[in-house]
Amino acid sequence: MSARAFPEFRLGKVLATSFTATLTERCGEPVERIPAPSRLVDWLAVWGLMVDSCTETQLDHARELRETIHAAVTAAGNQKPVPFWAVQGINDYSVGGQASAILTSEGSREWRLGSASVEDALSVIAADAISILAGERHGRIALCASPTCQAAFFDTSRSGTRRWCEMNTCGNREKKSRFFANKRNNSSPVG
Repeated sequence: MSARAFPEFRLGKVLATSFTATLTERCGEPVERIPAPSRLVDWLAVWGLMVDSCTETQLDHARELRETIHAAVTAAGNQKPVPFWAVQGINDYSVGGQASAILTSEGSREWRLGSASVEDALSVIAADAISILAGERHGRIALCASPTCQAAFFDTSRSGTRRWCEMNTCGNREKKSRFFANKRNNSSPVG
């Protein structure tokens, strides 16, 4: 599969929920955005988590963490308790790597991986999920209003009423669908 055949990444502003968006259209025709180990390496690099390589087993672990985070944030987005197995899984991945938070000269935080391994990068993603689920950030966990997507995202909008994971994809698709449905319903029969 050439690089051009890979689906584009859907990147948000929050690491953990963006990671869950590496599988989209979960309630429609799912789109796997990290179908190969090299693609996970690419995705991690976009987030500044540079790893040396990735094996099929490490990709399987990444997908397992993704689904664990997805279950946890979906429960939180539905205002339900996070399942114990998801809490345990996120915690296990968080302590499973060696990464340190580093303060940059610009005053922001970046992560330094201990050994440039996928496990180190996954520990950073799990730690980010913990900070969201523990309520350490301003914002709320929400679920996309698109019936085929329903992805979890972290809403940091001023009003806290964002409806779609991405306006450019799900939001536009839903608005177009409503527009054309209204147009059909309001058109008069010719005769």
